[in-house]
Parts: sequence; structure tokens; C-alpha cells
Amino acid sequence: MNKDLFQNRYNVVRIIIVVFAAVFVLRLAYLQLFEKKYDKIAFDNAIKEVEVYPTRGLVYDRKGELIVYNEAIYDIMVTPRLAKTADSPKICSLLKLTMEDYSTRMAKARQYSAHKASVFMKQVSLEDYQRFEESQYLFPGFDGQVRTIRKYPHNCAAVILGDVGEVDDNQIKNSNGYYKPGDYVGQSGLERYYEKELGGTQGKKFIYVDVHNREQGRFNDGKYDTAAIAGDNLYSTIDIKLQEYGEQLMANKKGSIIAIEPETGEILCMVSSPGYDPNLLCGAIRGENFKKLVFDSLKPLFNRATMATYSPGSTFKPLVGLISLDEGVQGEIYTVPCNGFYPFAGLSLKCSHHHPWATNIEYALAQSCNPYFWQTFRNAIENPKYTRIQDSYGQWADYCRSFGLGSRLGIDLPSEARGNIPSINYYNKIYGEKGWHSATIISLGIGQGEILVTPLQLANFYAAVGNHGWYIKPHLVKTFQKVHDKNEVKPDLKKIYASIDTRWYVPVNDGLRQVVEAGTAIESRIEGISLCGKTGTVQNSHGDHHSVFAGFAPKDNPKIAIAVVVENAGFGATFACPIASLMVERFINDTIADNRKAKEKKMMETNLLDKYALGKNMPVTNGHH
Repeated sequence: MNKDLFQNRYNVVRIIIVVFAAVFVLRLAYLQLFEKKYDKIAFDNAIKEVEVYPTRGLVYDRKGELIVYNEAIYDIMVTPRLAKTADSPKICSLLKLTMEDYSTRMAKARQYSAHKASVFMKQVSLEDYQRFEESQYLFPGFDGQVRTIRKYPHNCAAVILGDVGEVDDNQIKNSNGYYKPGDYVGQSGLERYYEKELGGTQGKKFIYVDVHNREQGRFNDGKYDTAAIAGDNLYSTIDIKLQEYGEQLMANKKGSIIAIEPETGEILCMVSSPGYDPNLLCGAIRGENFKKLVFDSLKPLFNRATMATYSPGSTFKPLVGLISLDEGVQGEIYTVPCNGFYPFAGLSLKCSHHHPWATNIEYALAQSCNPYFWQTFRNAIENPKYTRIQDSYGQWADYCRSFGLGSRLGIDLPSEARGNIPSINYYNKIYGEKGWHSATIISLGIGQGEILVTPLQLANFYAAVGNHGWYIKPHLVKTFQKVHDKNEVKPDLKKIYASIDTRWYVPVNDGLRQVVEAGTAIESRIEGISLCGKTGTVQNSHGDHHSVFAGFAPKDNPKIAIAVVVENAGFGATFACPIASLMVERFINDTIADNRKAKEKKMMETNLLDKYALGKNMPVTNGHH
């Protein structure tokens, strides 16, 4: 053979070998130094990617009492591609499954991914989990996973705190790969609104496994692992003891209580009744109980404090008076006869009860005199400085909106109703631009007609009245404590001012004090506490009137503003007012006086649900049947 030819072939072979070696070395270096998404086949067979779930942030009440904590749960995970040789009869026996169950669960896992782990069986008992771990070598492709679920030691405040549940398909799709089936996120309440803060950030670790899926150590000494970041701890504005007390008072009733600290806008309690134990929506029982709550005729999942809307009734009269005083159409001293006939546009409008004529706004509020506030409303709407009713009514509606009525206040919960302050266009559309006048909309003067408020808006309005014209947006979080760096994050608080001159709050607040001292709420006086407020008996086209009360205490530098609605309960002084006064007394004095224990007992034991035969089909709510 020609020596040169042989040498050339030898050089070619040598070059080929060198090239292959170089490619191999470069590829290995690339994998080691730069590539984080490794070759899928090699990765699935040798390296396991494991999610590291963060500890969810704890929740405390305003005094530092723990109201939401975490409890360990145990899931069985499966990677279908690696589970082909698993001893399926053995795992069925160990986990108490049928082969049909096994096949269904495996099919669901394969549908998600044959190469990635997903939940095969969630929230198994500790005993079953320990037995699984002992025999795990028999189940290649199967792993155990320890996570946490929420627990609520006080069994109350469900609509505030919310719940944590498994992600759905939309949440997975919108997470850009962050969530997978079996992951948990906040589904309602604070848990949902502050998911980013409470949920923390998932980490990952990469582990060598053998052919039996047994861990053999950290891949590359954990170089590509990422640590989970714990969720922030949430310090809420809620007084959990006051919350519990409010739920006891509202047991077996439909309605709500909302209490606010006027100086800060912090929500002290938010009761929606009927309610439910938040622990019903924890763990493996969540799905079944959620269905029961959804179909419960009493709608316990519906937050009546922020989502239900009502006519405010007589609780709206202070605002009618404030507007007319600020517009200059009448003074503090102003007399309206109310002995039967009200000579206005041929209407026969009389007061609901007998009392001397109201000669000033304080007495009119104390006696809740309808003719006085009809005339007061008329004076504002027929103000001669406006040429058209659209102008005068537009100004009147703007006054209302300056207190946050007719729009969402922006509370830190996922859902809130707007309420309604009817617009000029609304009346123009119904009556025509020249077809309406003050008599057409006279019912607004006593808080009826098209006006709608949420209990939250009503409490916030009275907080503003107690503050002489300003409020801070109601909120449920005092601060977040970042666990990893101990920094605190507080909400941005600013005062929002209404359009009424501050001098007019003096006579109106004097009148609200007289409501309790000598007027319609006299039976709810509290020794040593200057409670101010207004009762309301709100017309309801679907049944008996609603009982409503809103107010604040004490009169000077108020510490609490409150609104109570008890549906279908009649007069405001019958249920809403005594419940509100008990809540105020409990908050300020931390106890109830002996001479008011009988009233407390009556409020707690009265069952209005039986009276109206509501909701007896679903005994899942929190002591409301």
C-alpha cells in the first residue's frame, strides 16, 4: 500500500476522533456551565426536578393573636414514564384504592405529563404516608411530598380570611408554567387578594435518582437549586374577639355587621350572616363542603357586608340634612309641621309616629321625622341658584359621592358592590329632561327610592361624619412582615375629604347623639359611652322590612363606627340598634354591663331563620339553623 495514502487515511481517522472528542467535551462543558434545561431523555432518567414549596405567611389579628396557621399534609406524586414497573396491586392495597381508581389517577397524570411529576393522591393520612415511605422502593416513579394546608383556630371570619384551594385549569394556564395540577392558591378573601404576599415563591432542587427512582444525592452539589421564599406574615386590622362576638349576636339571622376605626380606616370586624366555619374549606373535605355551601339557600359564601346593597332608609337622613345646611337653603333652626298632611305637590305625607313639630335638625334626627327631611330634600333640589333640576340634583349627587357612596371604596377583598346614587341620565331617560322635579324623586329624602348602599359604605359614611368630614379608605391589613428580611410594609393611608363644610357636623352630630339619648334608639343607651347614630326601618319589596342602624362612638374623637343590617327583622330599634350598641360596648369596655345582659341574651338567642323558614335544607353553616 502506498505509504502516503496510508498516512493520509490515518490522519483523517485521527482528525475524526479528535473532532468527536472535542464535540463531546464541548457538549459536556456546555451542560455543566451554561445549559439549565438539560437533554430531556437524560434528565428524566438521571435527574429529578423537585418543587420546593414555600411556607405560606401566617395571619394575625390587630392585637397579635394568631388566626391562620399552617398544618402539614402528605401527597403521593407520580411520574408516569417512570412508573411502568411499579407494583400497582401493592400500592392499591397500601393506599386503599381499587385498580379502577389506580387506572383513572394514572390516566389523569399522563394527561398532564408523562415526564413530569403530578399529584397521584392528595392529602393521605400520616399513617398511610409512613407505610408508603417504607415500601417506596417497590414503586419506581412514585414519590412522597409534604406540604401545608391552612387552619383557623377561631372558626370565624370566613368571608374575610378566605380559603386556599387547588388551582384550576385557567389559573395554571395564566401562571406561565409556575403552577401545575395539585398546587394550591388563595381562592377568596385575604388569601386570594394577597396571594402574592402570602404565597411566597416556589423553589426547585435537582436530585440524582437511580433506576428505581431512589434519591442518590444533589445534582452538581445543588448549583442549580433555587430556595423557596416564605410568604410574608400578615397583621390584619381585625379584632378577632369582637369578630367572634359579632357572629354570636348574628347567629340565626341574615345580615351583616361592619365596624371601622374612624381615625385609621381599619376594619375592626366584618360579619356576614349566615356564616360558616372556614375549616370546612380545608384539606380533603374542601370539595364536598364547597358544593354544599354553594347550593345552600342562605348563601353563606356571599359577603353581605361588601356585596349586598340596601336602601339606607332613615340612616341616610343625616346626609340629607348636611347637604341642605351646606347649600344654605335652611339653617339649623328650621320648622316643619308633621301632624298628618304634608302640603307638597298634593302628597299626603305624614310622620310615622306622633311627636311635637321638629323646629331644628337635632330634634328632627332624634325623632326621625319624615316630613322634615322630605322638605329638607325639596329645599336642596329647588334651590333657586340653579336654573334646572339637572343642575341642582347633579350637585346633590356629587355631595353623596364625596362620601364614597355610589362607587367602590377599594377595600382589599376580591369583590365589592358599587351601590347606587342614581345619575341625572337615569332620571332623564325615565321621565324625559323636563318630566321630573323634586316631587318625582322625593323618596330619596328619606333614603328610599333608587339609592343603594352596602353596609361597608354606610359604616364608612358614619366614620366620616364622626370625623367631621373625612375618612381613610377602609382596609383589612395593618402591615406585612417580610419573613426573610424582617422589613415591614404598611398600606398607604391618606385622608379623603367630603364636600361639606366642617361646621355643619356639629348640629348633625348633636342630633345623632339625641337619637340614642332621647329618640328612636333610647333603649340602646350605654352607660358612660356617648353613642351617636341613626335607626332605619328599610322598606323591602321581597318581604318584611330590614332593621338597620349606623353610628359611631364616642361622640368626640370616635374609636368605632358601625353599621348593622338585620334582614326582614322590622324596626331599626328592634334588632340592628341593640346589636350595634352591644358591639360598641364590648369594643370600648371589653365587657357587657350586668343591666344589659338580658338584652345580650335576647339578641343571641333570637332565631329569625326559623321565623321565615329559610335554609333548613343545608346544615353546613356555622350554627345558623
